[in-house]
Amino acid sequence: MEKIRIGIFGFGRGSSFVESIRANGGELVAICDKNPRRCAESLEKYGAGVAFYEDFDAFIEHPMDAVLLANYFHEHAPYAIRCLEKGIHVLSECTAASTMAESVALVRAAEKSSAFYMLCENYPFMLFNQEMKRVYETGTLGRVLFAEGEYNHPGAPSNGPLTLFDDMKHWRRFLPRTYYITHSLAPLMYATGSIPRRVTALPIYDPAGASMVGDIAAVVTCLNNDESVFRVFGHASLGGHGNSYRICGRKGMIENLRGNNNMINLLYNSWDTPEGSEVHKLYKPELNDADAEEIKKAGHGGGDFFVIRKFFECLRTNTRPVMDEHFATTLSSVAILGHRSVMEGGVPYDIPDFHKEEDRVKYENDNESPFWYSDGRAPTIPCCSKPDYRPSKEAEEAFEKRLPR
Repeated sequence: MEKIRIGIFGFGRGSSFVESIRANGGELVAICDKNPRRCAESLEKYGAGVAFYEDFDAFIEHPMDAVLLANYFHEHAPYAIRCLEKGIHVLSECTAASTMAESVALVRAAEKSSAFYMLCENYPFMLFNQEMKRVYETGTLGRVLFAEGEYNHPGAPSNGPLTLFDDMKHWRRFLPRTYYITHSLAPLMYATGSIPRRVTALPIYDPAGASMVGDIAAVVTCLNNDESVFRVFGHASLGGHGNSYRICGRKGMIENLRGNNNMINLLYNSWDTPEGSEVHKLYKPELNDADAEEIKKAGHGGGDFFVIRKFFECLRTNTRPVMDEHFATTLSSVAILGHRSVMEGGVPYDIPDFHKEEDRVKYENDNESPFWYSDGRAPTIPCCSKPDYRPSKEAEEAFEKRLPR
């Protein structure tokens, strides 16, 4: 499979991967998007040899090896399943599934398919996270005992048009703070191999604006299969934008510095320092890669390039992705069950192992969701830790006036 033919579903986010696809020997052959204007703009920029569809049924009949799913955050799973059933490889944006039942259905479909499923989670491939994984895998820190991950992404106030929203039922207005957890948790799982098996979570309540979620963050704690503990944020909007990670073992710890994400702080116990190493080292890892210039141009600190590279490597070598359907649905389960913990004052929930049929049966009909869906389905559970919270009428009216027309 020298030239991988790929289609993109959802070209708003999906368009940012095009250059990385081409730089990794892929061929963009089809685009599907419901927005006619976006399709017209895409035709002008990528038109030569690229087919355009507004209908997903017609799109997946186009000859291609793989599909990148970049549609709405909470609607990836049904389309991933459709592709897998047709033997089309899937690279799915986050999150993998918005309900527990979708997670079960996705795992079952992936196991039956001749095609691979991979989560398109890019934060593990940021330079500092790759360095943390490299150091951890040397064994010099000892096994992981505790780790932290924070994805803190406050949005600046604006009176301009809301380019990321299309109506009052958009998923971003109903996004519980545990749900967007992949950017904080996935890098820790990827670096250490630890798999969450129990979750508890508590909210930080501070309502503002027109969001239906009055929580500004949720503190999520996971007990893992190796007895380690992770503490992470889902999507926090606290002061001080940035992403930070820390991995602690018995012998040492490694972290990236807040406010300077590419700077690494590596610290050993004086009696456990590896021969030839320093007890304390503060440094910036170097990007030594033949594709360094393409990586620097890619989004999310080069992560968008690496996730395409990894996906294509799996297809070309017929090797199962690390971030496969089980990795992905574990993340989704932490997000979903973490929110239930929030709603119940921090009650712990066991994370299912969807390798096991008994865990699948338990959740195969669990369709509880805080979101509105494109097919008209309404939320069945609250999205905020305080179920009766609603933004002011004035805030909602001001928000609605700024929606695209």
